Amino acid sequence: MSTYNASNITILEGLEPVRKRPGMYIGGVGKEGLHHLVWEVLDNAVDEAINGYATTIQVWLHGDGKTVSVEDNGRGIPVERHPKDAAGRSTLEVIFTELHAGGKFDHGAYKTSGGLHGVGASVVNALSTKLEVRTRRDGKTYEQVFRRGKPKGGVGEVGPGRGTGTLVTFTPDPQIFPETTFDAELIASRCEVKTYLHRGLRIVFKDDTAQDKDKRNREFRHEDGILEYLADLMKARNRRPIIDGTFSIEKEEEDSRVEVTLAWTEATDVVMHSFVNGIPTQDGGTHVSGLREAVNRAVRDYIDAHDMAPRGVSVTPEDIREGVTAAVNLFVPEPQFQGQTKDKLNNPEVRALVAGAVKPALEHWLHHNQTIAGAIVTRVIQSARARQASRSAAAKVRRKSPVSHRLNLPGKLADCASTDPAESELFLVEGDSAGGSAKQGRDRQSQAILPLRGKVLNAEQATDRKVLGNTELADIVKALGCGMGRDINLDQLRYGRVILLMDADSDGHHIATLLLTFFYRYMRPLIDEGHVFLAIPPLYRVDVGKQTFWCADDAQRDRVLDKHGKRGKVEIQRFKGLGEMMPATLYKTTLDPDHRRLAQVRVADDDRLVTETTITDLMGKDPQARFDFVMHRAHEADELDI
Repeated sequence: MSTYNASNITILEGLEPVRKRPGMYIGGVGKEGLHHLVWEVLDNAVDEAINGYATTIQVWLHGDGKTVSVEDNGRGIPVERHPKDAAGRSTLEVIFTELHAGGKFDHGAYKTSGGLHGVGASVVNALSTKLEVRTRRDGKTYEQVFRRGKPKGGVGEVGPGRGTGTLVTFTPDPQIFPETTFDAELIASRCEVKTYLHRGLRIVFKDDTAQDKDKRNREFRHEDGILEYLADLMKARNRRPIIDGTFSIEKEEEDSRVEVTLAWTEATDVVMHSFVNGIPTQDGGTHVSGLREAVNRAVRDYIDAHDMAPRGVSVTPEDIREGVTAAVNLFVPEPQFQGQTKDKLNNPEVRALVAGAVKPALEHWLHHNQTIAGAIVTRVIQSARARQASRSAAAKVRRKSPVSHRLNLPGKLADCASTDPAESELFLVEGDSAGGSAKQGRDRQSQAILPLRGKVLNAEQATDRKVLGNTELADIVKALGCGMGRDINLDQLRYGRVILLMDADSDGHHIATLLLTFFYRYMRPLIDEGHVFLAIPPLYRVDVGKQTFWCADDAQRDRVLDKHGKRGKVEIQRFKGLGEMMPATLYKTTLDPDHRRLAQVRVADDDRLVTETTITDLMGKDPQARFDFVMHRAHEADELDI
């Protein structure tokens, strides 16, 4: 029996905890975690702008694609000795080397801010191979350099300085992140969102990796704020308003400010983008709850005041909110976020703050724009009647043919034994051949297989009627059991994970894209709740002597050969498709939870605009958009798999 005493307790000092458990601070070491480093530094610069100390920010992606600089014309970080630091270090060094050190714990330096935990700068420092800080104050420029969180010397004066400001340059550590190349378009999109949220803020994005000259220097500035954001969002998502008329309010109360804009559209889902102190809150929170409450109460009170309630139909909050597209931007001095990645706001008092600001203003707007209000109420009543008709039809089906858990499933579905969604997963497999191998190699207790024949329907170009009548897509909906469109109910979902398993070639990628388009348009809650995954099967088997390596792509194959190629005889097998794999091999490399590679499909809140644009351009009916995309991005296709 092993002993357990004081020697078993590890004390991590300084920034060691960040390097040991980076996921606790940035949510993971994948693409989202990597870019979270940029967001932390950018948010610090934006905080200077929020509080009136900065007007311009420059974000620079250097030519290597792995180094980022963020510069603002704010006050500059203090460099004098920190009065409470026993070691006598400068304030700048304390900020970048100590967790929970910053100017946002009281309201002397910042009235409102996005970073409140005091860990942003130090976390970026800890997870970078090199970080340089330059600060301009008092007519001088000071610099300090860090390596993996540790200072290489103290703060030094490096020359004169005009004005004030801060420049932070960092390169992520490949010991922490498997991939350290930044996505320029993702950074540009985030920069633009910041300028929507802060009227008058100017952000210049300099991209030295861009092949297109027009994208090397881009400037973002939006004087109409979230009003412009809502208009661009609706245009990108092709959400047509039911009538020209957008509600907007901005209200300040003591140290808080509420900005809301919304419109009713012809869509059947609800889109509410939310932000707190300029930070996207992907999972919403109490400010979104307050907005929902305000919309429900204002519209219901208007219906009651004008005696417009329909007979024999009950109007629910879901009917009132159907088709709403909204943005809420909140500024409060003490936001309580859920986790360091700030995906959800938890302040209980914020719900009443937002509801109290929006409800009377929205009700006043409805009373003074009765043509618009009439169209909104008509749309609400139509939604209620459609919901009631749908429920009635479903009830008739249940009465006519009561079914068990196993009936009415697609005939080609090889179901699993388990009926617990938490442990069950459905693989959507390309082709009968691969489906046969997957059926033989799977874990029959928890893994179900549904083979698909050929390329499925493009849901972006098809009508709802064609989508509903398509056999392959109908089989997917039947197998999942949760319905689709406005009637989707994840409580009825039969599998906790829906995994797209396609060949690792261009056809496989195309089929996966078609399926993701269908899920995004007709079953989006599956993606929003994290149920959809992409399997990453190997493209190569590389045998070096007695060792076997499974490689997902050419780059991984080349890395294996560079590292191990001299140790023995090398044999390389390229799989043309999943059907070539023996069932045992397919299970070992792609199905086995202990060894497989899965990529979860999620759309971050601030990425929805670019996601909508991309799907509309690449999958929609307009060929010109695809032509433009191909012409502008052709340089990225170094090798086509034909």
